Amino acid sequence: MRYLGKQEIEDIAVGAALLGTGGGGDPYIGKLMALQAIEECGPIQVLSVDEIPDDALVVPSGMMGAPTVMVEKAPSGDEAFKTFEILEKYLGKKIYATMPIEAGGINSMLPLALAARLGLPVVDVDGMGRAFPELQMVTFYLDGISATPMVIADEKGNTTLLNTIDNLWAERIARNATIQKGGSVMMAIYPMTGRNLKDSGIHDILQLEEEIGRSIRLAKQNNVDPIREVLALTNGFELFKGKVVDVNRKTETGFARGTAKIEGMLDYKGETLELRFQNEHLIAQTENRLVCVTPDLIAVLDAETGLPITTEGLRYGARCVVVGIPCHPKWRTEKGIETCGPKYFGYEVEYTPLEELVKKGVNA
Repeated sequence: MRYLGKQEIEDIAVGAALLGTGGGGDPYIGKLMALQAIEECGPIQVLSVDEIPDDALVVPSGMMGAPTVMVEKAPSGDEAFKTFEILEKYLGKKIYATMPIEAGGINSMLPLALAARLGLPVVDVDGMGRAFPELQMVTFYLDGISATPMVIADEKGNTTLLNTIDNLWAERIARNATIQKGGSVMMAIYPMTGRNLKDSGIHDILQLEEEIGRSIRLAKQNNVDPIREVLALTNGFELFKGKVVDVNRKTETGFARGTAKIEGMLDYKGETLELRFQNEHLIAQTENRLVCVTPDLIAVLDAETGLPITTEGLRYGARCVVVGIPCHPKWRTEKGIETCGPKYFGYEVEYTPLEELVKKGVNA
């Protein structure tokens, strides 16, 4: 057990935005909500997975919708309370703890703010080790855990309790409801036992996010290259360096979808990298080669500060470094690739592990 104060929140917000691979919502908004909650309610208790009783009820909390909407339609703060209240009443059991559903910008922050206000602990675990755009894209789904019953709530006071036949139907129905509620909602989802969490979750994700954020902060203080520090910490690779020359982004069907083109600089001069995203970056390729593809992580970092740039934050002229990080081994299973590999998103390429693509690129 440990407690999170303001500096830890600042560091986690940076690390979460990086692991969020461009998605997971604006980390700045979530950070402010978490910092305000600490100011008013005190430090947040964080438990390791091993400290959770096997029969305890743990419920992830987070935001569903397009990150571009969140920039203009911030949550009121009451939505998460309502989702937990309704779910507890329906299940007839008190919620023991909450946790982030993914390692994403705002979605790593919102459970912290909720926990502080409700006096609940947060479990140091998530269901992705990164961010993905759809509800079934979690390790809990791979292990047969149901997304429902789930509750979604908007800032106007509308709430919806869902029970679905499977997790794909949960995504479909909840996505349509989210669009009707203005494009973003708060949710309580995947209620599970402590035993489920120990077997299926990706452990120590908040700790990793904090270490990433701290490494970037200290690198700047010590005049060290922050990107090198991040790559060493995550076993990642530099994939490309250049200037953003085109961004095509739109909000549709409940997602921020689009492409970005980066003109190569220095060692990458003469090449242009194209990124395609659906909330999160899903594929990176040049005219001649596949550079990285989902479920491996693709992150865009500011070339000077090393800070992550979200898909809604990409701007023409930005100097950036694109990095790749190997995904958790659970995503490299047959079911993992079927769930969130390139073919699922309509990309006609085979999944190739990042390490192999990097080796091919070096030898090319």
